[in-house]
Amino acid sequence: VIHYQRDLATLSAKDIDVVRLHAQDGVDFVTLHCGITRKTIDQIRKHKRKMNIVSRGGSLVFAWMCMTGEENPFYEYYDEILDICREYDVTISLGDACRPGCLADATDVCQIEELVRLGELTKRAWEKDVQVMVEGPGHVPMDQIAANMKVQQTICMGAPFYVLGPLVTDIAPGYDHITAAIGGAMAAMNGAAFLCYVTPAEHLALPNVDDVKQGIIASKIAAHAADIAKGVPHARDIDDKMGDARRALDWEGQWACAIDPETAKAIRDDRSPEHDDTCSMCGKFCAVRSMNKALSGEYIDIL
Repeated sequence: VIHYQRDLATLSAKDIDVVRLHAQDGVDFVTLHCGITRKTIDQIRKHKRKMNIVSRGGSLVFAWMCMTGEENPFYEYYDEILDICREYDVTISLGDACRPGCLADATDVCQIEELVRLGELTKRAWEKDVQVMVEGPGHVPMDQIAANMKVQQTICMGAPFYVLGPLVTDIAPGYDHITAAIGGAMAAMNGAAFLCYVTPAEHLALPNVDDVKQGIIASKIAAHAADIAKGVPHARDIDDKMGDARRALDWEGQWACAIDPETAKAIRDDRSPEHDDTCSMCGKFCAVRSMNKALSGEYIDIL
């Protein structure tokens, strides 16, 4: 629609040649909603999801199929697309048009039916020497996350799984970077390969620079926590250094270990303690300070 500046209903299957144009421009990967088909139209109407389809690209493909009566060209001409991607060494990100947009739709028939098709498309891509990653769900309750990861790994034969959060509750607009980080940590711990960061503006507005910063930091925290849980070699090294710096009340050492030293330092500077070896929370009642002095045989001055 954007490239050709035409209304959706006027596009035809031949317009998928835009994939070639992107490849010629040098893109590394393209997100394509190849797994949604005319069968999906029947599934959506039959199962009456609470949020229907929340994928922007997926909703447009769905609408195009409804208006034209034709099959999804990204599915129908998938082999031709694979030839383009092989020629230009472009990776396909298989978009999940039927990802759940709320907890009520998580792990339902529409999501899993499309996932099975994405597994088939993954195999076809590999047979043509095209790399693939598979997009995963967006809103999933915590008790279903591990199962979602396992099902994807099985159906898609270990292809890298790219998850959109997942968000673990629907009631936190303005804080969805937190709901996504919770789900992202659990997903990554259970096999997700790639976390899509979510900003505080999710569901509300186009994110600004600060929103993006907050979203990326939250996602990095989730990924790091998952790496520690998975036992990735040296993942915890920086945490151990932070522990050493905190025990020594070495503030500069703590900034060096912090994922966002600028914010950490600004908070301390805004509420400066009376004594440099404490913080304004506990002052001389600081447990770390008291233990250091006790273990070294020093007098512990409190007042």
